[in-house]
Amino acid sequence: MKASVINRAPDICDLAPGYIRAIAPYQPGKPISELARELGLDPDHIIKLASNENPLGVSPLAMQAVQAALADIARYPDGNGFELRHALSRRYGVDMSQIVLGNGSNDVLELAARSFLMPELEAVYSQHAFAVYPLATQAVGATGVEVPARDFAHDLDAMLKAITPRTRLIFLANPNNPTGTLVRSNELLAFLLAVPPSVVVVLDEAYNEYLPDELKADSVGWLKEFPNLVVTRTFSKAYGLAGLRVGYAFAHPGVADLMNRVRQPFNVNSLALAAAAAGLNDREFVRRSFELNQSGMRRITHGLAQLGLAFIPSFGNFVSVKVRDADGVFQRLLERGVIVRPIASYGMPDYLRVSIGLESENERFLEALRQSVVP
Repeated sequence: MKASVINRAPDICDLAPGYIRAIAPYQPGKPISELARELGLDPDHIIKLASNENPLGVSPLAMQAVQAALADIARYPDGNGFELRHALSRRYGVDMSQIVLGNGSNDVLELAARSFLMPELEAVYSQHAFAVYPLATQAVGATGVEVPARDFAHDLDAMLKAITPRTRLIFLANPNNPTGTLVRSNELLAFLLAVPPSVVVVLDEAYNEYLPDELKADSVGWLKEFPNLVVTRTFSKAYGLAGLRVGYAFAHPGVADLMNRVRQPFNVNSLALAAAAAGLNDREFVRRSFELNQSGMRRITHGLAQLGLAFIPSFGNFVSVKVRDADGVFQRLLERGVIVRPIASYGMPDYLRVSIGLESENERFLEALRQSVVP
């Protein structure tokens, strides 16, 4: 009797919501340790240009703050993140009630989705946009509406036309990952003016620090005019804190309150809080990171042009290059100890994305690519 009951029992996983079972998990860049194990390579001779990390490493001020905070890791972090929120408030001139902290900006994007989406509602985002947008939408049972890109960039007119009475959220990355394209400030402002006030616009500015000042939008200033605007940023890129996972959002106080209601109490750990608060003041490190990225971008794009390879002009700390047999080229680069990112999952099967590295890493990538591309 017991055996027959067990045999008739449903697969417990089938009891999960269909929209959860249908999620294709996010695929991160391959770690150096994994490639070393797979191919028997010396990890010290592998370079990773796959995850848009800062090749300069960590801000010295952030590292000092981490060392000082180590003695207290037996205690829970400040669940409200007072010191970091206070530092962000002073830097950007926003009230602390407008700030939401996250375990990386991915966490903040998911908080926005959990706050405003549910089954029967929709989120709009562009083709070739960050993979977390559809994942965060699907995880709450909402419907994702992917708008075809125009020359790999956001088609703002088409995104406006995609808005329906069921639309509650728009995700817009600027610069966009993985294409590196940028929506100019005047176009972005016109878009915000045209979006219905009942639709929340999440402006993802993870790569904002890599823009020259003249190309940066006054997104934080726009919060006074657009209570439906949420601006998200991260310490993972220019500040070199990818391993600690800390991001943040600026929003209308009411919107921030909703997001904080669904936020886990201790979602940002104590080391990350300390590092981010200190790193925010390390403007010299961010300046050097920006300048290294500018020079590295020039070198890599020049090298790609010399190889006769097409690429998408980028405003981030990476560039996507079109190659024949992208999967094969990716594997051959791995064999040479160079990790880049295949982006077929973004609807770009003929492209590889490479992060800007140190000068020596950029040169090694270009040489390995020259040896790996199909004539």
